[in-house]
Amino acid sequence: MTKPITRVRDIMQTEVLCIDGMATSKEAAEMMRTYGVSELLVDKRSEDDAWAIVSIMDLVQGVIVPDKKGEDVCVYEIMTKPIITVPAEMDIRYAIRLIHRIGLHRAPVEHMGEIVGMVTLESLIHEHDLL
Repeated sequence: MTKPITRVRDIMQTEVLCIDGMATSKEAAEMMRTYGVSELLVDKRSEDDAWAIVSIMDLVQGVIVPDKKGEDVCVYEIMTKPIITVPAEMDIRYAIRLIHRIGLHRAPVEHMGEIVGMVTLESLIHEHDLL
C-alpha cells in the first residue's frame, strides 16, 4: 500500500511573523523572544522586491559576534535576501530535500506569489510523525 502524499501546505506553520527591514536588530530579537520563533520574514519594499528573512543566526553573526549594539544595526544589514521559497503544493519529502541540500533550516511557503506559511526542519521532527 502506497503512503499518501503529504504536501507542504498540510504541515506548514501558518503564522508567519513579518518585520520591516528598517527595524533594529534589537527589535527583531525582542519579537523573536515574544513569539518564540527563530526567524522573521522581512517585508518587501515593493511589488518587485524579493522576500528576505532574518534569523537568530543572522543576529549572532551580524550583531553579537562582531560586538555591535542591537539598536545600532538594522535588520536590512544582516538579513538574508533573496530567499528560497517552497511551493505549498510540493510533496514534503522533496521540500525537505531541497531545504537540506541548500543548507537551510527553514523556508517560507509560497502560493500564487504570496507567503502563506513557514516550514522548518525542526518542526517537521518535533510536531509531525514523518518517520
